[in-house]
Amino acid sequence: MKAIVQDVYGNADVLALRDIPRPVPGAGEVLLKVKAAGVDQGVWHLMTGRPYLVRLFGFGLTKPKVPVRGREVAGVVEDVGTGVTRFQPGDEVFGTSEGSFAEYVCAKETLLARRPANLTFEETAATPISAITALQAIRDAGQVTAGQKILVIGAGGGVGSFAVQIAKAFGAEVTGVCSTGKVDLVRSLGADRVIDYTRDDFTLAGVRYDVIIDTAGNRSLAVLRRALAPRGTLVIVGGEGGGKVTGGFERSLVAPLAALFSGQKFKALMAKENHADLDALTALLEAGTVKPAVDKVYDLADAAAAIDYLHRGLVRGKVVVRV
Repeated sequence: MKAIVQDVYGNADVLALRDIPRPVPGAGEVLLKVKAAGVDQGVWHLMTGRPYLVRLFGFGLTKPKVPVRGREVAGVVEDVGTGVTRFQPGDEVFGTSEGSFAEYVCAKETLLARRPANLTFEETAATPISAITALQAIRDAGQVTAGQKILVIGAGGGVGSFAVQIAKAFGAEVTGVCSTGKVDLVRSLGADRVIDYTRDDFTLAGVRYDVIIDTAGNRSLAVLRRALAPRGTLVIVGGEGGGKVTGGFERSLVAPLAALFSGQKFKALMAKENHADLDALTALLEAGTVKPAVDKVYDLADAAAAIDYLHRGLVRGKVVVRV
């Protein structure tokens, strides 16, 4: 089968389209014929091995432990391993797996759900990691309730575009922060107000928010708390734009300590992928309450270009690789 493979850490030029053996599902796994694979920020981090902190999380100290890139997946069950009870060959599913930039991939049964009937495979593949992260940021970490004022920073990106829609589904008043080229997208997602950060500084506007979801990672806690209500909650999603060692994750490390000395809450989110949340998202997707924003679709051979496009910050919503 064909797959996007890398032998060493590096930029997109370390990726190559190669023929490799088709995987065999183990106990509790299903073999998927991949139809499409989403491109999330984690793909870039695993490709480059940066920040170096990522390597300590078990992904390989000197080279990638799993050489095939990609994690979000939508496809058709081809075969099942022993102990699998939720799926059978022919089922259309979506979820997460290591190595989804390939014609076939094995995935744990517990990380898959049935594909939303009203979405294309490309739209479905754009959903798993980004939407689960947004759901857990809004529902669990932020504990958003109806009527609250919510600020989503990075509202035009993968996680942010889902966070705007999910917060609205929870009955919140949502303000999205994004760049000029993404203002129309964020408004179309249902945001009550959109702030172009190249023109206006939301931290100086005098508005206080009950919950801030920060997916951008380039503002300090001291700056963000100026826009947070006295008893508000800041949810930090990932970390971008930092150095080679921690890559911006230092804010997540400091946040719980800072919260000890403030009435404001600072929470660092590490999303947990699971089929229960995929099922919850499927209900929202099939109801039309939430819809993936797919910017571009690339062929498998052009996966490196898709990752590069994402990393340059140009994506309006999500990028997807079609297999």
